[in-house]
Parts: sequence; structure tokens; C-alpha cells
Amino acid sequence: MMMTTLIKLLIGTYILLLVPYNAPKANSDHGSLVYTTSITEDPVKTKAFEILTNKCNVCHINRNRRRVFTADNMNDWSNDVYKQVFIKKRMPKGKNIKLTSEEYQDLLTWISSLKNNQHGNQL
Repeated sequence: MMMTTLIKLLIGTYILLLVPYNAPKANSDHGSLVYTTSITEDPVKTKAFEILTNKCNVCHINRNRRRVFTADNMNDWSNDVYKQVFIKKRMPKGKNIKLTSEEYQDLLTWISSLKNNQHGNQL
């Protein structure tokens, strides 16, 4: 079990390293999907993206490919991240993938910053 998880982690990391850093967005007319990993200068978003990449995409790349987090789509999934991580406490799954208290705080700061920007109030 431990070896399987380690192999999945290595494969997920390898796949993420193969994705071009500033890959162009997919053209919706052609139906193709390109995972982009370009990140802005926002340190809050950068920290959150690192957590989503290291703690979430490792599993999502194999088990839920429709919800692989990229720098371009991560803000769209912020409400779901909040529900699954903070409300339902269902994510991240697995014994070996745990969020530290600092990572929880970084994710919450990112989600709160989005809420503040959109609605002017916190969660």
C-alpha cells in the first residue's frame, strides 16, 4: 500500500514536470484541453497553487482528472476546495497526504482573498 502511494506520487510529480510552464490555453472550438501551470505574481495564490499541486493533484491526476488544479482554473474550484477541506473534511484523502496547519491556513487565506475580492466580505 505504501509503495503504491509512493509510485503514484512519483508518477504525478513526473507528469506535472512534463507540462510546459507557460502552456497556451486550450481552444474551446477544438475541444482540446491543455493543463497550464502559469502563475501570477500573487504570493497568496502561489502558495495555494503549490499546496494544490503537491497535496491534491497527486491523487486527482489519477482518480479525478476532471479536477486537476491549474493556475488558470484553481480560482474556479475554490468553493469546492473550501467545502471538501474545511466543511466536510473529506480532502485530502489518504493516510500519507496530510495538510499541515500552515497549509490549511494558506488555503484559507487564498479562499478568503477571493471572497474579499468578489464580494467585499469574508467567508
